[in-house]
This record gives sequence, structure tokens and C-alpha cells, in this order.
Amino acid sequence: MTPTKIGILGTGDVGRILGAGFVSRGHEVKIGSREPEGDKIQKWVKETGARASAGTFAEAATFGEIVVLATLWSGTQNAIRLAGPDAFAGKLVIDATNPLDFSHGMPPRLALGHTDSGGEQVQRWVPKGHVVKAFNIVGSPHMVDPKFPGGPPDMWIAGNDEGAKKKVGEILRDFGWPDPIDTGGIEGARLLEPMCILWVLYGARTNTWNHAFRLCT
Repeated sequence: MTPTKIGILGTGDVGRILGAGFVSRGHEVKIGSREPEGDKIQKWVKETGARASAGTFAEAATFGEIVVLATLWSGTQNAIRLAGPDAFAGKLVIDATNPLDFSHGMPPRLALGHTDSGGEQVQRWVPKGHVVKAFNIVGSPHMVDPKFPGGPPDMWIAGNDEGAKKKVGEILRDFGWPDPIDTGGIEGARLLEPMCILWVLYGARTNTWNHAFRLCT
């Protein structure tokens, strides 16, 4: 994939791991945060190298030719508001979030489902962006260069724009995943987000988090 400017909203494990993955493939990454000068994110910038930088949500979204949403669900809408919805216009927006509700403890519940999804809400919040749900069905340590005894796992994606999904496929292959499994429009997120809950439930019951999904045909 041609070197590209990547903006990432969110400085948690998902944002930092995907950001480092993009930098390792030759892309420039600006990671967005409420506190871009904080010690945690500045340490990540220093460790990740010259192609990594930090800024506000608005600066990261404006910088990125591709924007990745890697926020906690509870902060996703506000991060988009702070970035400015127009900053996403015409861009691929990779939605790696999950609408998880931790108010009842572990395991979490889905805050949305059946007739709506986080992916669809994100698409409504950035109506001019091309949202693709991806990276939401596996733990962050396995998002880049996944290695499992049974071979590479599969990634399911959903989005309305075919060109955007094709670009996500390129990114996934660069990151060590095979061709993605396309579930169709962004409403497919109604199926992908419950897969996260299934992933969590298995992890909670077995006390292990080194698992992923694979489609056998």
C-alpha cells in the first residue's frame, strides 16, 4: 500500500497498536487525544519513531487521509464532535470501536443491537465519510501480524462504499490478515459487534485472550 497519512482517534491499546502497525509499514501516523502532551502518548511517539506524532482529535482527523476510530464507545461521539465531522469528508474511516456497556460489570453488554449498531451510528455522525467496521472482533495484541497455531484468522468487515472496503482489504493484507469477509453494508455491524461479545465471553470463561475467528469452507 502506498505510504499514506493516517489519523487515529484514541490513545488506548487499540490506537497505539494499530498506529505502530501503520508506522512499521511506512505510513505517517498522527494519534489524537484530549491530552496529546501526556506522558503516555509522548512515550509512544518517541518509541514508535519519526513517522509518529500526536495531536488533538481535530489535528489527527485533519491530518489523516485515512482516519481510524479507536476510542472507547462512551467517548466516540464526542471525539468526532471535537474533531469536526467535516474533517472526515471523503475519507475512509475505519471504525474499530464496539458499543460496550460496562455498567453491570464484566462481561460487558452491547449498548446497541438488532435494529441499530455502533457502525451505523458512526456513519450518521460522519455522513460524508466512508465508514468501514473492522478490527473489532479480535484483541488488540493480535490486530497486527496475528499468529495462531491454526494459521491466520479471518476478519469480517462491513461498509457502504466498495472502494473503501477494498482499501481496508489492502490494509488487512499488509497487517498479515487474508482477504476480509465482506458482510455488505454498514448495517452488517449489527452482526460484527455481537462477535466481540462472543470473543469476550470465551476469554472470560477460559481466562485466555489469545483467540480469534476463522471461517472454514
